[in-house]
Amino acid sequence: MKIAIASDHAAIDLKAALAEWLRQDGHEVADLGPDGPASVDYPDYGYALADHLAAGHAERGIALCGSGIGISIAVNRHPAVRCALVAEPVSAALAREHNDANALAMGARLIGIDMARACVAAFLATHFAGGRHQRRVAKLATPQTAKEPA
Repeated sequence: MKIAIASDHAAIDLKAALAEWLRQDGHEVADLGPDGPASVDYPDYGYALADHLAAGHAERGIALCGSGIGISIAVNRHPAVRCALVAEPVSAALAREHNDANALAMGARLIGIDMARACVAAFLATHFAGGRHQRRVAKLATPQTAKEPA
């Protein structure tokens, strides 16, 4: 699978470890940066990841920052991308199964490498269930079509 990965300076070690692990598992990984520990702005890397996914250059994305929160917000600004912030594998699997998430966000300061790998493995192994979830996922890309709650 083609996977894009991006982070900010707080998550470069986790990014490097996950990228290497994914390559060893046979995936093609596009590392969108950063390349070193100098302070960077997470929105720049979140937007780059979202654009990369939306352009079809990767099937899945992994976004990392200190908490995972900031970069997940940046990635989710793109209407073609659904990024789920997770800290354990059940949520990672449900993000795929129910929400057709194409990106996963995690916080390097909050999650260890073993749990991060478990989250990524669950995310990559789970398929979108479709069915009743398809209608809801379609509304995520076009919020103007959503109905007012009763």
